[in-house]
Amino acid sequence: MKPLHNPIYLTAVFEQIGDAYLTERGTELKYSREENPTVRYLENKLAKLENADNALAFNNGMGAISTLFLSLLKAGDEIVMSMEGYGTTIEVAKLLEKFGVRVKLAYPSAEKICELITPNTTLVFIETITNPTLKVIDVREVAKKCREEDITLIVDNTFATPVLYRPLEDGATFVVHSLTKYIAGHNDVTGGVILWNGEFLQDLWDWRRRLGTIIQPFDAWMVERGMRTLNVRFEKQSKNALAIAEFLQDHPKVKKVHYPGLPSDPYHRIARKLFRKDLYGGVVSFDLGSEKSALAFLRGLKKIFPSPSLGGVESLATYPVKSAVKNMEKETRYLLGITEGLIRLSVGTEEVDELIEDLDRALRGC
Repeated sequence: MKPLHNPIYLTAVFEQIGDAYLTERGTELKYSREENPTVRYLENKLAKLENADNALAFNNGMGAISTLFLSLLKAGDEIVMSMEGYGTTIEVAKLLEKFGVRVKLAYPSAEKICELITPNTTLVFIETITNPTLKVIDVREVAKKCREEDITLIVDNTFATPVLYRPLEDGATFVVHSLTKYIAGHNDVTGGVILWNGEFLQDLWDWRRRLGTIIQPFDAWMVERGMRTLNVRFEKQSKNALAIAEFLQDHPKVKKVHYPGLPSDPYHRIARKLFRKDLYGGVVSFDLGSEKSALAFLRGLKKIFPSPSLGGVESLATYPVKSAVKNMEKETRYLLGITEGLIRLSVGTEEVDELIEDLDRALRGC
């Protein structure tokens, strides 16, 4: 008998008589903190999705990133990162400074990131599409510089997904995703993944084992279930997002729209260069001019749910100044264009006319 879908191995332990059973990659299968068949099934599917040789799945995106940092970095190493990145990623990197790791933050462009690379740089960490103003970084150019200097490049590809872009194909060393977002896609499970090409890295697996950051079997099954509709969902979300961006750029209450799918957007050219499809993601950001207007807008929404996540089938709106970038210095926020009036909208799979109606009603009331 062969099941249609992979079973969930809800067990803490596995049989061991003498030496433990080994997985196909040579790791021991004895305890679900270390390995689990449901997790391995997910990892193999994720590797195929990103066209990678290897994948390790984690209980959330920060579990993946933190484990990767601890595996790769040592005292005296230098990281170059985009100053517009997920706040907790930057926070974790800066916490490593007490162990002798130096962190340098660059304006989110390939040129500025490459300018900060020195002979002391050992690792570069960037996002394909930045959060929350959706700047598209020319990963190809950063990867070229990192190869020339023998530097490890980590790319957070969460916003773009493998549907749009596969950074490993352009020379990234590692790709990470928050599986919580588009890949799982239903706002009901958290997860993370590290993907790479080449040989299996036992040390990275050992760090996951030591830290206990592996994804749980049921969560792995939930993520894999969500993956089955990724392409359909992401295409619908991207098309909805473009229609909404076009609506917002003509609305009198909106001061500015950030969306790389708009021909007028300064990152449209880079997006067209990198992305494999004529799609630009499901997130749109827009400026309402003030905190008062932004909060009034959020209170006025009826269909769209105010919440700080993204990538699910339900549309979510968030106020970055009070969430993703609340710990960022004001001068840096202004440099990046993250104003007190900025709203980030994660567009779902609902009917776009209903979303636009909800947006228009909330905008008229702010």
